[in-house]
Amino acid sequence: MPTGKFKRLIENNIITQDILNDSIEQARRTAKYIEELLIEKGVPKHEILFSMSEYYGCPFTEYNEGVAASYFITLRLDMERHKKALWFPLTVNEKTAKVIIYDPAEPSLTKDIKRTLGVETIEFLIALPSDIIRTIENSFDVNPNFPAGGGRTALAKVRTYLADRRSYMAYYRTSLARGRTGLAFLRTGISFIVISLTLLRVFGIGYLTILETVLFIAGAIMVMDGVKWHMPARNIGKTMLDCLATESTWGTTVLEVSNPGESPVFNRTGHINGAETTRSQWENLSPVMRRRFLASDRTDMAEERTILACYRTIMARARTGLAFARTGIAFIGLGIVFLRQFHIGPWAIFDLALILTGIIMAAEGFYWYLPGRAAGIKGFETVKKAGGKQTIWDFVFPLPVFKHSGSEYATIPPVKPSHAPGIWATTGLALERTLLADRRNVMARLRTVMARSRTGLAFIRTGMSISSVGIGLMMYFGLDFMAWDIFNIALISSGVISIADGLYWYLPSERIKKMFPYCFGEMEITVPDYGTPARYWKKIIF
Repeated sequence: MPTGKFKRLIENNIITQDILNDSIEQARRTAKYIEELLIEKGVPKHEILFSMSEYYGCPFTEYNEGVAASYFITLRLDMERHKKALWFPLTVNEKTAKVIIYDPAEPSLTKDIKRTLGVETIEFLIALPSDIIRTIENSFDVNPNFPAGGGRTALAKVRTYLADRRSYMAYYRTSLARGRTGLAFLRTGISFIVISLTLLRVFGIGYLTILETVLFIAGAIMVMDGVKWHMPARNIGKTMLDCLATESTWGTTVLEVSNPGESPVFNRTGHINGAETTRSQWENLSPVMRRRFLASDRTDMAEERTILACYRTIMARARTGLAFARTGIAFIGLGIVFLRQFHIGPWAIFDLALILTGIIMAAEGFYWYLPGRAAGIKGFETVKKAGGKQTIWDFVFPLPVFKHSGSEYATIPPVKPSHAPGIWATTGLALERTLLADRRNVMARLRTVMARSRTGLAFIRTGMSISSVGIGLMMYFGLDFMAWDIFNIALISSGVISIADGLYWYLPSERIKKMFPYCFGEMEITVPDYGTPARYWKKIIF
């Protein structure tokens, strides 16, 4: 380790040779930089920089948040590599580059710089390791110790992929809704066909044949149209969605995206050293550092909205499955009625086909229902869990928001009439976007609760359909055969269980829905404008 670069400190009696030797030995043991140890011993930072500048014959520089490399320079650089090598370009022209560096006397570094940047001449600026690392992080738009994925541009990319995923799930839900509408056409068409065939089997060919034919043709058209609407939904419904979520940590970890394209994978970094401490010092952070944390918060909120959208989509899939099951149950009931009402003959094949088709449809419908039940449970738990978490308001506006001191108000953030909008307004806009994202999350939770409520109603409708078939068969045919009686009782019982399960889903959802101000009543929200003192902020009334 060179000692000549600290010669000026000894000559000016800032440190002694013994202190320098002790610091060098301590640096070897702890793998710390000797400059850091000297600063810990009370040596002024600028004196160390003067000594290094005199030794290397280069001007020195310190970390400045306003100094950052061009975005186009950072595109071809590896942040982690440069943090280890301790050099970073501030500007790059055709043949010349201005580079901050810790040790410009290292020949291998000079070669690496020229090769990496494609330049012939280098203008060096001396800087301490900690300042170089912060300059690198600042250029990549990240807070101290954060990976490159913590930059606002990288986080915006993650949010874009999350938004694309939500758009896909919206398309998924719309297709399923179209499929349920098609099943309504299908059930109506089947009703027309059944009526026409029943009339034909009871009265035979006669003056009603024209009406029977019209009903049959109309029913067949509706069935074909319903199938045409339902099949695309059935095909897309075969795609199972993965609603696995990471745990948001208010900026102490970073959500990243890998495998970008049609199937992006979202994962979260480990806990970032010092991030929690940095976040807790919110009032002392620079506006840029605040905006970086807010960008991370918005990304975490976007992830929550995406997961809730996933749960809603799977519940929509379950409702479509239950609609399919109800159609199948109708087929089964009609087939049983025909089979028991009329004598065994050529029509029995049609009756058995109705029953078999209904069984297949009901089985597939309930197969779709099971994942939706699990999604409804998890989605409801997620909403209830979110109610007990900290919010962005807790971080940015810790109580009390206003502290009265004489005639002056000390606000958080500290906005005064003398402050121009400037960078505070930019940070204020970032905060407003984050608060709006928080409101969108509240509404996403409400939509998830309402989706669970609708799914509960679908359980109730399905249970009523099953019970109705059992009650209808029992009332029409009476208690004449034990096997059929057991079958009817089983239908009624399973329908009652489904109704009870639906009420278990529906009633708590209705209670929670009434807790949200978006459902009823009036609501007043303060609309912040960080370019003016907080007491002048306007209000909006809903």
